[in-house]
Amino acid sequence: QVQLVESGGGLVQAGDSLRLSCAASGRTFSSYAIYWFRQPPGNERERVAAISWSGTNTYYADSVKGRFTISRDNAKNTVYLQMNSLKAEDTAVYYCAATYQDRYFSPSPPKYDYWGQGTQVTVSS
Repeated sequence: QVQLVESGGGLVQAGDSLRLSCAASGRTFSSYAIYWFRQPPGNERERVAAISWSGTNTYYADSVKGRFTISRDNAKNTVYLQMNSLKAEDTAVYYCAATYQDRYFSPSPPKYDYWGQGTQVTVSS
């Protein structure tokens, strides 16, 4: 069992930076690939970044590539999403999700085993 808790959201101005954290409980955290999603108001959930259990492989949506960086510290059971040069269109609730990585990392697995409750990011223009 893995429980995920996001933090670090807030209200910032366009061009600012934020770092989100996804803290996990459970001793098997290092066996899970972690994904960051976001859901803007009135829109569908979008996958924005992902990282393999080892941190070797990463994925970024085109909309955030070059601005967002995903990383993980398995010793701290935490995955980070560094968000730079924020734009108004980055405003959303950000969620992290975990999928057990059996062998190969998939940027788009068929299912997600665990979800966090989300953290709000609001970027004013």
